[in-house]
Amino acid sequence: MRIIIIGDGKVGHSIAEALITEGHEVTIVDRSEAALLRSRDTLDAMMVKGNGVNVDTLMEAGAPMADIVIAVTVSDEINMLSCLTAKRLGARYAIARIRDPEYHKSLSFLMRELLIDYVINPERLMAQEISRMLRYPFTGSVETFARGRVELMDFRLAQGDLLEGMALKDLYTKKPELPRVLFAAVERGEEALIPKGDTVLQAEDRVFVAADVLTITRFFKAIGKYISGIKSVMVLGAGRITYYLSELLLDMNIKVSVVELEEKRAAEFKEMLPQASVIVGDGTDQELLISEGLDHFDAFVTLSGLDEENIMAGLYAKRLGVRKVVVKNSRDNYMDLLGAMGLESAVSIRRVTGNAILRTVRTRAAAKKADAAERLYRLMDGAAEALEFIVQDDAPYINVPLRELKVKPEALLAVIVREGQVRVPFGGDSLQPRDSVVVIVKGGVQTLGDIFR
Repeated sequence: MRIIIIGDGKVGHSIAEALITEGHEVTIVDRSEAALLRSRDTLDAMMVKGNGVNVDTLMEAGAPMADIVIAVTVSDEINMLSCLTAKRLGARYAIARIRDPEYHKSLSFLMRELLIDYVINPERLMAQEISRMLRYPFTGSVETFARGRVELMDFRLAQGDLLEGMALKDLYTKKPELPRVLFAAVERGEEALIPKGDTVLQAEDRVFVAADVLTITRFFKAIGKYISGIKSVMVLGAGRITYYLSELLLDMNIKVSVVELEEKRAAEFKEMLPQASVIVGDGTDQELLISEGLDHFDAFVTLSGLDEENIMAGLYAKRLGVRKVVVKNSRDNYMDLLGAMGLESAVSIRRVTGNAILRTVRTRAAAKKADAAERLYRLMDGAAEALEFIVQDDAPYINVPLRELKVKPEALLAVIVREGQVRVPFGGDSLQPRDSVVVIVKGGVQTLGDIFR
C-alpha cells in the first residue's frame, strides 16, 4: 500500500519503521530537514520537506494516489487540515491524531466535515490501558477481544509459585481444580515463545493467558495472584493522560489525587475535574509524597513528561509498598530493565499510538479479504501478535477438526467465541461460520487462513 505519514517525530518515525517492515511503500512529510535527514539514514522511505497542509507538498508526496494518509504532527489542527486536503486531492483513507480534550465531544462532527476516516487519541488510549491495569492490579497488561468477552492478561511467575516447574501438558492432570485458561505466550528473557504441551514454566517467565472474564479471574485467585480492587490512586502530573484517566477512575468510584508542580496547570485541572483532589508540589519530592500519604494509596501512576522522574518516583512508591505502580516510559530499550527492577506495568504512548495505527492499516490492507483481522495487539514489544478474526460463511476450513488443519508452528489458535460462549479449543473442535477466533502468532498474518499450513 502507498502510505503518507505527515509528521516525523518519535511517533511518526516509529509508525514508518513498522509499516516499512510490513512491505508498505512509505512517504514521510515534515517541515524539519534535520528530522528527515535522520529518517533518511535509517528508513527506506521517500522524504518530502514541507507543510502537510500545503497542496504542493502533498502533491509531491503523491497524495492523489495514496491509499492511506496518517497525520501525526504535534498540532491537532494541522493533522485535521492535512487529512482534509489529502482527501480532496484523492487519498482514499485518512487517519488523524487529535489529542486535545476540547475536541473530544465534537469528534463525530469534525470527522464528517473534515473527511477524516479514523481518529486516534493517544492520551485517551493510554488512559484506558492504565485503567484496565488498575482494575486488575495483579497483571502487567490487559487486552480484550470479542466485545470484551475474552481477556488476555500477563503475569510474572515468581520463585515458588504454584505453576513453577510445571509442564503445560501435565498442568490440569496434576492440578484438576484449576480453572482452564489458554496459555497464549511466554516471554523468557529476550525470547518470545508460543507454548506447546512440553513447555515448562520457569521462575521469571512473563506468562500470557486468555479466557473469558469469569474464568480468568477465578484462575488468578486459584494461583494466588488475585488482589482486591483498587480504591484510591495517586497520579504524578496533571496532563492530558491524567485528565482522561481521572475521568475513568472517578466514574468507577475510585478516589483520585493528582500531584502537579505548576500552580496554573493545577488550577486548570481542578476546574476541569473538581471531584479530583489536586496537590500543588513536586511529585518527585519524597517528603511531599509521604506527607500526602502515598503509602496509604492502593496505586501510584507516574505521568510526568520526564521518564527519569517517572521511574524514580515509581521505584520509591514500590519501596513504600504501594500495591500497584504504573510508570509512563517513552524509551523502548528501558522496558526490560523496568521489568527487572520490579516495574512490570510500564506504558508507552508511542507504543499505544503505533499499535492502534498499525491495526487500522493492517485491516485496510486486507480490506478486500473478508477474513481480515478485526482486532490486533502486539505482544512482547512486537515479537508476537494477538489477532481476532470472524470466520466467514464460505471459509474452506469450516467443520474440519482442528487437529487436521495443522496450525503453523509459530501460531496458536487460542480462543473461540460462539454465540456469546467462550471456549478454549481442542483437537476435536472445529470452526463454524461467524465464530470469533483469537489467534496468537509470531510473524504478521493478514487473514485467518494464513495460520494454517
